[in-house]
Amino acid sequence: MAEYGLIQAYVGKGKGKTTAALGAVIRAVGHGANAAIIQFMKGNMYSGEIYSLSRFMDQVDLYKFGWTCPHSAMIKEGFMKCQKCGTCFRENRNPDNKYAVLAMELAGELTQSQKYKIIVLDEIGNSLNRNLIAETALISLLDSRPNGVEIILTGRSMPNSIIERCHYVTEVSAVKHPFEEGTDSRRGIEY
Repeated sequence: MAEYGLIQAYVGKGKGKTTAALGAVIRAVGHGANAAIIQFMKGNMYSGEIYSLSRFMDQVDLYKFGWTCPHSAMIKEGFMKCQKCGTCFRENRNPDNKYAVLAMELAGELTQSQKYKIIVLDEIGNSLNRNLIAETALISLLDSRPNGVEIILTGRSMPNSIIERCHYVTEVSAVKHPFEEGTDSRRGIEY
């Protein structure tokens, strides 16, 4: 059996789905694999985990498709925290958001290129659930992926037709979170 080539999904209402997917990328890069990360519904927002990938840019290609946080540069530099303005979330959930379709087209091209051992489709579940992309497009991508290309999907939930195609499905549940007690997002922990 090839080292790579399965389908993984990280789903659920808990924190850490993207982090788990990026952990798998870091592990694979440590073994010499090339990876692509396509973020659906996420523009150029600052996140420490994404910023840290710049250290691996010779092996990891990152593509962001979504509306950008208007304060990301200031957040990255540590001069500001998330203002909770909702711009990035509100605009990315807009039914007229065409970025997800572009991300899906790129996902198909990269999967067939065979340049990458791992391709992460981050927040694709939310794009499906908001009808920003067709479920049939993802099914086609998964069913036609070449041997040796591992696909990692993230999102709060996935349709059963996608779950059935996965070899790994990990559900991340929210048991307790400091947000519930009024604690704001913390630099280096939540972003």
